[in-house]
Amino acid sequence: MALHAGGIMVSLVMYGLLQERIMQQPYFDVDDVSKSSPLFFRSSAYLVLNNRIIAVLIAIIMMWLRSEDMRNRAPIHKFALVSLSNTVATFCQYEALKYVSFPTQTLGKCGKIIPVMILGMTLSGRHYTWKDYVIALIVSAGCAMFVLTGNIADHKEKSDTVYGLLLMVLYLFSDGFTSTLQEKLFRGTEMSTYNQMFYVNICSAAISFTSLIFTGELLSAFQFSADHSDFLANSFFLSLTSTGGQIVILMTIKEFGALFFATVMTVRQVISIILSCLIYLHPLTIGQWVSAFLVFGTIYYKDTQMRKAHGHSHAPPPPPPPQKILPLLQVLKIHQRVRKRLPKNNKQPLQKQEQQKQQRHLHQNQLQLRLQHKLHPY
Repeated sequence: MALHAGGIMVSLVMYGLLQERIMQQPYFDVDDVSKSSPLFFRSSAYLVLNNRIIAVLIAIIMMWLRSEDMRNRAPIHKFALVSLSNTVATFCQYEALKYVSFPTQTLGKCGKIIPVMILGMTLSGRHYTWKDYVIALIVSAGCAMFVLTGNIADHKEKSDTVYGLLLMVLYLFSDGFTSTLQEKLFRGTEMSTYNQMFYVNICSAAISFTSLIFTGELLSAFQFSADHSDFLANSFFLSLTSTGGQIVILMTIKEFGALFFATVMTVRQVISIILSCLIYLHPLTIGQWVSAFLVFGTIYYKDTQMRKAHGHSHAPPPPPPPQKILPLLQVLKIHQRVRKRLPKNNKQPLQKQEQQKQQRHLHQNQLQLRLQHKLHPY
């Protein structure tokens, strides 16, 4: 469990660093020796298309190495639905940032657990106890409090709009719908991680390609890639990082479910800020210390409850019950009773049965000879 959560966080951190390098840092032409004309790459849809193509190729290689069947284990429209909901969630997430305040953004990023629980009940028929809801509320509120009690002076305050709030709600439910539907595909069919990864990324690549055609960014993005070899290398490593993150995320959803994945993505906000404070030597506020202990204490409690429920405690297993051994005299009596119930022919040895059969056959022949002699004496 910890390995899956760590893999998700490491892959997302690496992806964020590479994405920032591509989108925020300038590129220069080969002829521009003085570097006086910086160029910036702006087409995020082209990066998504590259990520999907690399993911499809790696999924094909992995299915071939593992000798897996490449036929779709579910109808194509279900894979397309996963891809479409993921695209809608991504669009709403970035579009909502323009129309809501920073506290609302924080609540949106930390409020992924409750929508996943609601969708799990409606789509997958899951049942949650009151403890699950309390834990979800504590973790979500603790993560939001951790972010909001830090230094947020750098964030320009803006007012919330109705359009922005609707986008945040649509983002939360689209993001939760994606992971819930992925979990349902795993539970409903014998589907491997790479089979789902292959078909979902094919649908996502088709959506990205279509959007690039309609916006007219495809040719210019291709030209930018051809003119800047360093951008091509960065985008390739970005695609590898994205594919690695997809593999870990799908394995996590398949093994532990969409709710655990939503919890990891929520707690990631806290861990990212803690790592940033450790690297740049920024002190944590008292509110951040309290909320961090609240979040990780709740997660530890949930983990111990899951271990007890699944029998993963450190206590040794109970010894097996002693087997009942019958005395020899009782075994002989049972054997005699069984022999008495068998037919008599079954008690006789096979050789004796053959002798009796031959004697009956010889007796029949003698009777036939006597009968013939009486009918034809001469």
